[in-house]
Amino acid sequence: MIVKITDTSRVSSLFGKWEETFIWSCLQGVMGEIYADDSDNPTAAMAMLGDFAFFAGKPTIELIVNKPAGYPKKFIIMIPQNESWQNMITGFYGKKAKTVSRYAMKKGQGIFDKEKLQNAVASLPEGYTVSLIDEPLYQMCKAEAWSADLVSQFADYESYRNLGIGVVICKDNQIVSGASSYSRYNEGIEIEIDTKKEYRRRGLAYVCGAKLILECLRRGLYPSWDAQNTNSVALAEKLGYHYSHTYMAVEIWDY
Repeated sequence: MIVKITDTSRVSSLFGKWEETFIWSCLQGVMGEIYADDSDNPTAAMAMLGDFAFFAGKPTIELIVNKPAGYPKKFIIMIPQNESWQNMITGFYGKKAKTVSRYAMKKGQGIFDKEKLQNAVASLPEGYTVSLIDEPLYQMCKAEAWSADLVSQFADYESYRNLGIGVVICKDNQIVSGASSYSRYNEGIEIEIDTKKEYRRRGLAYVCGAKLILECLRRGLYPSWDAQNTNSVALAEKLGYHYSHTYMAVEIWDY
């Protein structure tokens, strides 16, 4: 029987030293949920936040097939702790599963060149403005599919104001690019960055990323970056991050 865990200290050892902010968010009780095979003596656990689920401990099919009642989507990204979890996930979901590479960036302190980031922000072309996300901009982000994930994990603006942080670039009173907190843990955020299709390859994501990193540093938060593809790795490295390692994820398209 799968149970929702309220005392996360019971499952923290299963995740070990896994350096993943989504897991930290769940363990700290800031955002997300954790499910396990037993409430008192769990041997397997699933940390779930947004579109991501992380599996740790002894591979258990009951967790892999567990879909929380409140999860509305048919798409999810499953991150296995090891090859045994990965094989069980792909074996169960079959053609619904697509194994992909993702890229972890090192979570290093003191790696950012503030002057370089400030120069990046100053390079924003005329006609564009960069602003912190306030309530009207939060609502504008939610209104369009391409920008919704900048704020999607926060149920309302009050939640975003208390836990989130983000910036957007506007042109002609419309959002064209943004960088924001997909999620929050005690010490920092996980960055989500998006640009409207027709405004890509103009350096706007670089400006947004630079501005958000500077704002995080000003507030004493760490701006964690996990890259979905090699383009994201390149942008991260341009901003000052360093590549750590490649890991496997499984995208499920009919969850």
